[in-house]
Amino acid sequence: FNQYIERGDIIGVTGHVFRTKLGEITIWVDTFVLLTKAVCSLPEKFHGLKDVEKRYRQRYVDLIVNDENRQTFRNRSRIISLLRRYLDDNGFLEFETPILQPVYGGANARPFTTYHNFLDQKLFLRIAPELYLKRLVVGGFEKVFEISRNFRNEGVDADHNPEFTMVEIYQVYRDFSDMMELTEKIVTSIIDRMHGKYELPFGETMLNFTAPWKKLTMEDAVKEIAGIEIFSHSVEELRTLAHEHRIEDPDKPRNQREYLIAFFEALVEEKLVQPTFIYDYPVENSPLAKRHRTKEGFTERFELFIAGMEVGNGFSELNDPVDQKERFEAQDEKRRLGDVEAQMIDYDFINAIGYGMPPTGGVGIGIDRLVMLLTNNDSIKEVILFPSMKTRKAEEEDEAEEEPSSKKEGTE
Repeated sequence: FNQYIERGDIIGVTGHVFRTKLGEITIWVDTFVLLTKAVCSLPEKFHGLKDVEKRYRQRYVDLIVNDENRQTFRNRSRIISLLRRYLDDNGFLEFETPILQPVYGGANARPFTTYHNFLDQKLFLRIAPELYLKRLVVGGFEKVFEISRNFRNEGVDADHNPEFTMVEIYQVYRDFSDMMELTEKIVTSIIDRMHGKYELPFGETMLNFTAPWKKLTMEDAVKEIAGIEIFSHSVEELRTLAHEHRIEDPDKPRNQREYLIAFFEALVEEKLVQPTFIYDYPVENSPLAKRHRTKEGFTERFELFIAGMEVGNGFSELNDPVDQKERFEAQDEKRRLGDVEAQMIDYDFINAIGYGMPPTGGVGIGIDRLVMLLTNNDSIKEVILFPSMKTRKAEEEDEAEEEPSSKKEGTE
């Protein structure tokens, strides 16, 4: 037997089941047949596959030898199933919208570009399904969602992957407050079904998902956590503070609201550990959100932060075509000035809401980051089966380019 069968081979057996003296269920084999011969050697079972990069590149081996990692992806599948079931049970309809788009939008991000030979035009991989889903709302679908693969031409780090999964949800006659409540219900429902409790470990931190979650305006969050009262300072004073706190591009913000965004992103985000809704965002970075009903210069927008990560983003949807056109034009001006993440003008979308879009609330939830939190994984690569990585060939070419300069430096 040992002469022909090795670790990794797949065999079929016939026989009868019995228990050993220790109570272990065992098969008494009468016959066996070799079904598949493994020509590649598996890692030794005791040590497993520990090389992190190899685990990502050869996920199939990782899944064979690491039970814990295989369980992570079982849990991912269940999380998505529970999410879909919750929305189905609450009357939402699931749709599929285009991945190849002539105009990208729905988020501020740099797109991947491609070319359609037959149509003879440049296309973009979607960065979000938002604008197409809202077209469906215009068309009369009142509760819609899509679990979508999105693509953003950005860096790779612990919580970013250029190809990622999210769910976007829209419901008519709801606003940003309603969507905060819906987000909380969705996440706590999944946690309850999966774990039966609301306190979960994440690294060395114990996250408490018990509702209701904390809510802070962006202004109050900066005041409470960073100790800065934005609107008590002039733009010149805020510029000085930005330099003192080493804010990126400290001279770029043009008004108090833009400095509010800058201080929040630099000094507050990563400190929002327990589930927290941040709301009332400046209009400058919310081109698709409805203007606030009582606060001039702000929008009815929120983001959900957990463990220092943005997990959800939602708002009362902007349904005024004139205002939407002006917001797009402001984004387009930023794009012309070199902001590669600014949005394009989508004239067809403006035309769509010109036919009348009911008051609508919307939210997008990052599924990969949610899976990270619910499975206690601190890297997005641990919850994506085949994460984006530079190919071996590209790495070798980079090393070859660096080698001559290294030798030259050594001889000087």
